[in-house]
Amino acid sequence: MTSPSSSSPTEVLFYHLEQQTLEKVLPSLVEKTLERGWRAVIQSGSQERLAVIDQALWTYKDDSFLAHGSAKDGFAAEQPVYLTTTGETPNGAGVRFLVDGAEAEAFTGFIRIVYLFDGNDTDAVKIARAQWTAAKGAGCPVTYWQQSASGKWERKA
Repeated sequence: MTSPSSSSPTEVLFYHLEQQTLEKVLPSLVEKTLERGWRAVIQSGSQERLAVIDQALWTYKDDSFLAHGSAKDGFAAEQPVYLTTTGETPNGAGVRFLVDGAEAEAFTGFIRIVYLFDGNDTDAVKIARAQWTAAKGAGCPVTYWQQSASGKWERKA
């Protein structure tokens, strides 16, 4: 697995969810992350949402699943995908996914930080805007992705 580079600024991506739910979109993004040889941390704003994500990663496809775990499962350092509600990164992840109101404590130590937020939730949009400003202020390259009506992701900024 590839470790984060300390010399490059962290790339920060924002995914504005409108056409599909988090449980539909997140597994495919995590799958692409693992295909690149990176580990991931998924940080949620609530334990309840984390339980839903846990289930989605096991069941998102009929013929496969995404191996993952959390503190309750043990072996945190060995998990390719680690689920948490805190800023911990025990598996040396290169990518941090932030969902359901979770916010980055810092914009360093990762290859990528990925925000997924519900465009129909005014609080989520407000948090995303604040995090966008913070990431830009930290000197990170920042991109904004929005889903078209057909379901394709389009870079908007």
